[in-house]
Amino acid sequence: MGLFEIFSKKKKETLDQGLEKTKENIFSRLTRAVAGKSRVDDDVLDELEEILVTSDVGVDTTLKIIDRIEGRVARDKYVSTDELTKILREEIAELLTENNSGDTVEFAVPENKKPYVIMVVGVNGVGKTTTIGKLAYQFKQNGLSVYLGAADTFRAAAVEQLDIWGKRVGVPVVKQKMGADPASVAFDTLSSAKANDADVVIIDTAGRLHNKINLMNELTKIKNVMSKVVPGTPDEVLLVLDGSTGQNAFEQAKQFTAATEVSALAITKLDGTAKGGVVIGISDQFKIPVKYIGLGEGMEDLQVFRRKEFVDSLFGE
Repeated sequence: MGLFEIFSKKKKETLDQGLEKTKENIFSRLTRAVAGKSRVDDDVLDELEEILVTSDVGVDTTLKIIDRIEGRVARDKYVSTDELTKILREEIAELLTENNSGDTVEFAVPENKKPYVIMVVGVNGVGKTTTIGKLAYQFKQNGLSVYLGAADTFRAAAVEQLDIWGKRVGVPVVKQKMGADPASVAFDTLSSAKANDADVVIIDTAGRLHNKINLMNELTKIKNVMSKVVPGTPDEVLLVLDGSTGQNAFEQAKQFTAATEVSALAITKLDGTAKGGVVIGISDQFKIPVKYIGLGEGMEDLQVFRRKEFVDSLFGE
């Protein structure tokens, strides 16, 4: 067995463990729903609808999935309850493909973009700074040089935390004093990264949602300043959401997508929660690809999102 297969097996095990509670929640109830039945009928579909909604897939996305399964049942005339999980896997994987949540290339960036600039947004407490640290680690493991920018200058703890991650990973962190202009930090970070021929720049931003107009203005200012140093940046606006908050994550996604153009999602803290269905719902509702998922505390526990593996872990045998 080659090195790649060993790593893939390890990552699949991490994924399985991380989604275990969600899977148990869905599977135990699905087993009860089909007990004593040989075919999928309206009662089974009603039960499935309730299971998906209460697993935080969301009402609209659940109805879409149920519609698809109803279509399969109508087309095939007879669908056994044994086939239900297979059909669920296929339809959800297809739905994720339609929402561009395909298979991300393993912690890589386009070769023609240097530096590749990622602006990270999200409320405090969702694991934003930790996600940045783990991203930096993974990019560095892949031989890329990384610069971090501590532009969340409203919280001393955020700057300190990013600084700790920088030291831990062994990448430079550009920072200023507490309360400094975040756009100024972003400017310094990109200037330094450009001068040192860095491959990737990750900018942390403040996670305050109490005033959407202020947030919008602040993020717009940071983007405008960055594009003066490296035209066309940021290349990616990554929204970090805490998967364990379920429906609250939907609300945060709504707020941030209204405030700025979000191009990718990282959904964290999926281990230890039964709300893993939120990944499917948010991707579908906002038509934004899920790029990364957080499955634990370890450096390696931030994974690129692979829809097939995710769905297999969630609805596997």
